[in-house]
Amino acid sequence: MENSSLNSIMLQLEGLKLSEASVYPVFLCFFLSYVFIVIVNAGVVLLVVTDKNLHQPMYLLFCNLPVNDIVGNSIMLPRLLIDMLRPHSERVISYYECVVQAFTTHMFGATAHTALMIMAFDRYVAICNPLRYASIMNNKMVVKLTASAWGAAFVLVGILLGLTIRLNRCRSWIMNPYCDNASLFKLSCESVFVNNVYGLTFSVVLLSSSIGSIVLTYTQITVVCLTSKNKSLNGKALKTCSTHLVAYLIMLISGFIVIILHRFPQYSDYRKLSAILFHIIPGSLNPVIYGVQSAEICKSMSRLFRTKAVAPCK
Repeated sequence: MENSSLNSIMLQLEGLKLSEASVYPVFLCFFLSYVFIVIVNAGVVLLVVTDKNLHQPMYLLFCNLPVNDIVGNSIMLPRLLIDMLRPHSERVISYYECVVQAFTTHMFGATAHTALMIMAFDRYVAICNPLRYASIMNNKMVVKLTASAWGAAFVLVGILLGLTIRLNRCRSWIMNPYCDNASLFKLSCESVFVNNVYGLTFSVVLLSSSIGSIVLTYTQITVVCLTSKNKSLNGKALKTCSTHLVAYLIMLISGFIVIILHRFPQYSDYRKLSAILFHIIPGSLNPVIYGVQSAEICKSMSRLFRTKAVAPCK
């Protein structure tokens, strides 16, 4: 153990292993993806906030996803882009910045699950209990669901990182392009048994709750649709639920690819790339999927563009 590495404040990031010829194309691709994510997601949130026709529980709860995508990508991607243009020896990060980055990275993943869970509950009430929808999904309930989605993620991730920062560090090399919990506790030479147990529990609780709630709500929705002769209800249910389900599957598949590649050390470069794409792909596709599928959002965008086109003529 080197004394210089004992609880070192400055850490070395391994970053992405790119050839000189591929650095700038990859940089440009990630940069344009980040700009697209910020502009489109911020645009959707602004549209929902400013258009009173979109002040409905479904759209207000959906806003949790673009906010989460903007925050999650803004903490990770700008730093990654800067490091891509730096020599390997200059890719350093302070321990405290690394902890913040790890916290927001895991908050991003956890909140993606919890936000989609509360959106599934909204669709369940709307389709399975439409007569009581307005009384159940009132403003107070929307606030409670939003607070519970972010609060649950905050507590779970807070404990995860709390168990890691208690450890003394004897290494200073982060084997990743950005900081996460596993990278941080691997810096320690102490026993990380508790960290591994809680990390596994964290993943099992989050995934089982997420998948369980989606399966349960969609089973109930399917039963209602199969027993109902209301074609209008079935069409609306299919359209809104398919949008939510596609968003959920994109997030779930992106996450599972990262988890699976962790089991194959020989594919570490693919794992690093897939971990970055786990942030980029859902953040890029979610607003597009909801914007295209949602009639109200499309109408709101049409009204906005018509207003902008007519304004210069006045």
